[in-house]
Amino acid sequence: MLSRVAEAVYWMNRYIERAENVARFIDVNLQLTLDATAGSAQWQPLVDTTGDRLVFADRYEAATRDHVVDFLTFDTDNPNSILSCLNQAHDNARSVREVISSEMWEQLHRYYLMLRQAARQRRVMNSPHAFFEEIKNASQLFTGVTDATMSHGEGWHFGRLGQLLERADKTSRMLDVKYFLLLPSLDAVGTPIDDIQWAAVLRSASAFEMYRKRFGRIAPDRVAEFLILDREFPRAMQHCVMHAEYSLHAVTGSSTGTFANPAEQRLGRVRAELSYSPIQEIMSSGLHEFLDTFQLKLNQVDNAIYDTFFALHPVGDAPVQEQTR
Repeated sequence: MLSRVAEAVYWMNRYIERAENVARFIDVNLQLTLDATAGSAQWQPLVDTTGDRLVFADRYEAATRDHVVDFLTFDTDNPNSILSCLNQAHDNARSVREVISSEMWEQLHRYYLMLRQAARQRRVMNSPHAFFEEIKNASQLFTGVTDATMSHGEGWHFGRLGQLLERADKTSRMLDVKYFLLLPSLDAVGTPIDDIQWAAVLRSASAFEMYRKRFGRIAPDRVAEFLILDREFPRAMQHCVMHAEYSLHAVTGSSTGTFANPAEQRLGRVRAELSYSPIQEIMSSGLHEFLDTFQLKLNQVDNAIYDTFFALHPVGDAPVQEQTR
């Protein structure tokens, strides 16, 4: 497979997963404001989650609900807004029409047109929950169509790799926002508002029901354990990393437990650290520090994937220095 094609499929899936996760953040926070005292402090963390604080500050005076929702949904000057992600995904899909199935293209194109129409009408706040459900369903439908209509070869594995790395990163950010930013004060620990916010974190990952079936009562260390270390829940960080590593080895043909390039080495190291890190150790050493380090290591994995598979190197030369995307 051409590196250009592999990169387009990889990023097409990352952008679609990113759009879905941004919709999750906004939708859950909108519902959270119905249960707790709302204010700018509850909306600023959503901007921080995507790493766009400086871009937002240049364009808006305050992190109000309307400003944040518009910035994260339709603002094309924000590279991580839902509309920007869909524009990028659509462009990547159009460049590899010969590789993806017609059903994939048709679903993504419908999704793209729906969002552009919503952007023109600015209808999101008329019925926000229904709108963001539509975003999530469109993203999930694309994933289902991809699994059902695209051959599970190199292209599919590159797409799955991008999707799972993006999902693992966003799950870690959901946890980080709650633990480090959303909690008003230490006095709120163990109170009903604390329980509401932890439940909101679970709902952000569509994990509330599965968590309750496993653990019952909401407890911070159990929520963290479920979203970080669970091997079976599809949005848990460890599950995502395990299956991303499988797809990476499927692309290269190397055996699991070995590595043939820096991407496999770094991703294998992240997976091993998750596999052998008990939740008690993670919590005692600092959940925020653990999640921050995890996000940094995923960025390094992404850099290594770019350098190994997508970058153009002069024949006979060593790989160039890693580039940040």
